[in-house]
Amino acid sequence: MKNFTKPTYIQTPAFFLILLHKFDELDMQLLFELTKDASISVPILSKKLGINASVLYSRIKRLSKKKLIKKFTVDIDHSLLGIGVKANVGINRDPKFKDSIHKSFMETPEVVSISEVTGRFDIIIQVYSKNLESLHSVVIEKIGKIEGIQNTETFVELQKTNKDPVYLNNL
Repeated sequence: MKNFTKPTYIQTPAFFLILLHKFDELDMQLLFELTKDASISVPILSKKLGINASVLYSRIKRLSKKKLIKKFTVDIDHSLLGIGVKANVGINRDPKFKDSIHKSFMETPEVVSISEVTGRFDIIIQVYSKNLESLHSVVIEKIGKIEGIQNTETFVELQKTNKDPVYLNNL
């Protein structure tokens, strides 16, 4: 009878990412800090992480080159721009009109994201509007009149709480 070693089980999603993509613990710490505040300066971040700034610059460049970091962005307070209502709209469509519907959504300024999904809807879009009246107008007058849209169901966001992704919680 042969002796087999027990398989090593992956304990955390972060460890899985490290194994799968060859990212080390410093990469994950860097990702965690940049996710919290992408505007942090490299000198401040290097002190916080206890590593040389030149090492940090090269790590950021490598993570960007490997496409783990796709872009650096800002978090906007949409209410200051007059956006008072955010909603998700579940949509069923005629498959023949898939491309033209997608094009229409891309041309609709109030539509900020488009997701093809499984489940009871074919698409879920996120819509930003000034108020409920303008949301109603967008859903009925713009979205509802697109050729190939069969039905819609709107879910108004009442409150939203963001949390760190699971892979960041294990650091």
